[in-house]
Amino acid sequence: MSYLRGKTLSTKPLSTKTSSSSSSSSVPCTLDKEVTLPSDAEDTISSVSWSPTSHHLAAASWDGNVRVYNVSPTGVARGVALLAAGGPILDCDWAKDGSTVAAGGADKTVHLLNMSTNQQATLGNHEAPIRSVRFVDVPECNEPIVATGSWDKTVKYWDLRQQDPLGTITCNERVYSMDSKAHVLVVANAARQVHIFDLKNPGVIYRTIESPLKYQTKVVAAFPDGKGFGIASIEGRCAMNAVEDKDETSINFTFRCHRETEGKVEKVYSVNDMSFHPITHSVFSTGGSDGVFQFWDRVTHTKFRHYQKADEAITATAFNRDGSFLAYAIGYDWSRGCAANTQKTETKLMLHPVDEEDLKKKA
Repeated sequence: MSYLRGKTLSTKPLSTKTSSSSSSSSVPCTLDKEVTLPSDAEDTISSVSWSPTSHHLAAASWDGNVRVYNVSPTGVARGVALLAAGGPILDCDWAKDGSTVAAGGADKTVHLLNMSTNQQATLGNHEAPIRSVRFVDVPECNEPIVATGSWDKTVKYWDLRQQDPLGTITCNERVYSMDSKAHVLVVANAARQVHIFDLKNPGVIYRTIESPLKYQTKVVAAFPDGKGFGIASIEGRCAMNAVEDKDETSINFTFRCHRETEGKVEKVYSVNDMSFHPITHSVFSTGGSDGVFQFWDRVTHTKFRHYQKADEAITATAFNRDGSFLAYAIGYDWSRGCAANTQKTETKLMLHPVDEEDLKKKA
């Protein structure tokens, strides 16, 4: 059955609970309402993250900087802060109180930016580049805690007041993506495995599962309630997965996306990012190497909308705190090799005003 047409899937086990979708089988919506933010990043934007307490947006770039913008309700933005690192930055995140931005990347160092003073500091290091950074909610801990996942095959927890990590957990392989909501931390590695951490006991891997997708993981995104997570790969496919065994029947399924059919040829694009809406929890967006972002509902198994192609790949996405904006980055993602990266390739930071049609199923 077609995921695109909104038909429901069967309640069979995960291995047979699969749906297909093609971006070319419906008319894309126009991008005439998009807002372009200041395009001062000098290389591809790897991560975008909104403050949970204000209208500030952080954008991490391969040029070694995190730029922070103050975005008005109408989409007008101005730069207010800058975090500089010693190499490409691969991820960034905000403290729950909006006071601090944390970032990590190729220089293997955890960087911090205090938003009230604009002062920059460092915490500690990994032995290899840091791929993912998240502030996490650890019960009974009154101080902000940062979790970092690295290509050195470890996850580390940090207290902002000290240089040494609170704890180090060894994973089976390099960390490729990581996300945290509620009291759950989800870590995807290079072996197509997903480590699930219960942050009530953060020093122990609660559960490890194998990805239902056959190829390299690009991103994991935790459900806002922490009961499950989405995972996407380079094969133009996504999956929804439950944290607990008992919820698998109602949550788990896979589907195809970010594909085009031209005659007998099907073009398959990487799914570069996935973001869940903070208010309408079942709705999420995906952004791909095809330059398209789409809106889906994981409960009804429906694609609500997809938009016209951008000039380059969608490299990062994030909803703001009330879900009224989707920030997304456009740039080169190296999916076509070095030859296709020319001086004409632009890096852009965009805002999409989210309307009701993005969040509801068509009749």
